[in-house]
Amino acid sequence: MSKKTWAALLAVAALATAPGAQAAWPERPVTMVVPFPPGGPTDLVARVLAKQLTGQLGQTVVVENKGGANGNIGMQFAASAKPDGYTVLYNTSSIALSPNLYRQLAFDPVKDFAPVSSTAVIPLVLLAHPSMPAQDVRGFVDYARGKPGKLSYGSAGAGNVTHLGAFLLLHSLGIEATHVPYRGSAPAMTDLVGGQVQFMTNTLNDSLGFVREGKLRALAITSSQRSPQLPDVPTVAETVAPGFEMGAWQGVVVPAGTPAPVISKLNAEIRRALASPEMLKQLKAQGAQPLGSTPQEYGDYIKSEIKRWGEVVKAANVQLN
Repeated sequence: MSKKTWAALLAVAALATAPGAQAAWPERPVTMVVPFPPGGPTDLVARVLAKQLTGQLGQTVVVENKGGANGNIGMQFAASAKPDGYTVLYNTSSIALSPNLYRQLAFDPVKDFAPVSSTAVIPLVLLAHPSMPAQDVRGFVDYARGKPGKLSYGSAGAGNVTHLGAFLLLHSLGIEATHVPYRGSAPAMTDLVGGQVQFMTNTLNDSLGFVREGKLRALAITSSQRSPQLPDVPTVAETVAPGFEMGAWQGVVVPAGTPAPVISKLNAEIRRALASPEMLKQLKAQGAQPLGSTPQEYGDYIKSEIKRWGEVVKAANVQLN
């Protein structure tokens, strides 16, 4: 081997072992923290993405559920993780809700995380117990306005998007109703099916089964367009509140300080996953709409949502400890 070849090999070796040099990512399994319990609407989408990324990256992406406190426990755990790309947070709109709801947080959703990409948005559905006389959303509005404060609606918890989403809708329609918070969407839906509460706004993927089985009546959907999963259900905007649109959005962030090349690669792989036929098929089955963005776009969106929901939380007069 010539001296020139030896010199080139030594130079490469020196670069590979130099301080600050980074090995190719990922070299080992990646943990995807989901700040909500297994089987919920967030967990369902996160597991589809984790499976797709596992195939693309050649390393297992393991979902680790750390639920509690409207997602704050899992978010705090991820914020304090080593910023090396091996812990990622599958976040929801709760990352924009919590700084407005809680007086003290152990993490800052902007400073302690680096945005990677938005992933999907799941519309909310206005659901009613079949015993309610209203057969459609216009009938619901008339009925509810005629019974101010007498109807009750469930949610997955005070400050949850299912609570504030319902509040925002009711507020825009001039309806007064009693909020009944639950510890998660499952018990809330159980009581809605049982008639203990009269209506609820819940994520589409968590509602489809109950609607298709006739246990609940879907009155309207909060997305700008009708869902292929419930094509006969109109949007709120086309019926009773022009311009109304909202959903439970999701995305991926990593601990602040995670190397830029890792963020760039993870972003590219997430957007590749969201465009894959298999993932598109599974998201569609859940009623989720794929998104995808640059890190900058997602970071700007999170900031804008913190501001937006701050106004809603203030109007709702909700403060959590």
